Amino acid sequence: MRILVFGKSGQVATELARQAGVVNLGRDQADLSDPEACAAIIRETDADAVINAAAYTAVDRAEGEEELATLINGTAPAAMAKAAAKRGLPFLHISSDYVFDGQGTRPWQPDDTPSPLGAYGRSKQAGEDGVRAAGGAYAILRTSWVFSAHGANFVKTMLRLGKGRDALNVVSDQIGGPTPAAGIATTLAAMAKAFHTGAGRTGIYHYSGAPAVSWAGFARQIFARSGMQVAVRGIPTSAYPTPAKRPLNSRLNASTLAADYGIRPPDWKAGLNDVLKELGQLKND
Repeated sequence: MRILVFGKSGQVATELARQAGVVNLGRDQADLSDPEACAAIIRETDADAVINAAAYTAVDRAEGEEELATLINGTAPAAMAKAAAKRGLPFLHISSDYVFDGQGTRPWQPDDTPSPLGAYGRSKQAGEDGVRAAGGAYAILRTSWVFSAHGANFVKTMLRLGKGRDALNVVSDQIGGPTPAAGIATTLAAMAKAFHTGAGRTGIYHYSGAPAVSWAGFARQIFARSGMQVAVRGIPTSAYPTPAKRPLNSRLNASTLAADYGIRPPDWKAGLNDVLKELGQLKND
């Protein structure tokens, strides 16, 4: 089968490019700030499924650019999903834990009501709503704390900041699941193939790394596995203010993904080892 992927340089798009039968479109070929142009590509494609792995991901900047964030994360996926529905093509779309307000400690269920804290979360919710309303076969995959050897992410930031330092302050009251981009890519490809064989299930699904951990705990593992002697001091979110509010509870319940597709949460520690190895930063590698 052939999968058309919107996105080329992002973390998940880069990993999807490693999958067989995938054709990636970069921003020069498909710019999500032009939803109609993206929809036109789908109307003309000979692909068997469409994955949207492109997005506006600048969480803090979105507070001052909500209109642009919503155009890219909301209006474009809606237009693309409508075009896919008219062609009878399954449309797979990546969403985020930011659609929730982060209250409590219970892992969020796919059918929990979204209540985003900021512009980025609202833009992602708009995308979900548009995809669902398009009327075709779809799968929305919510994920969290994505990391890989590519692009900007927490792992690479910690490795950069840890050089030449013996200690770092890292937020310890935000809890979630670090998720390897490679696992997201493999999951999306498997779901697309399931639709192609008639076994795909339409709906919203969660996919994030296990077990749940704080950013501080994640940082400690990064330094331990890379052999960097950096002490991590846990601090509250209030001590590290940002333009956009972050959800404190980003735990995602992935049981429906396991039930419908047989896909279980990835072990983020194993994924971290893989990324550090690719970066040449794994201790004793």
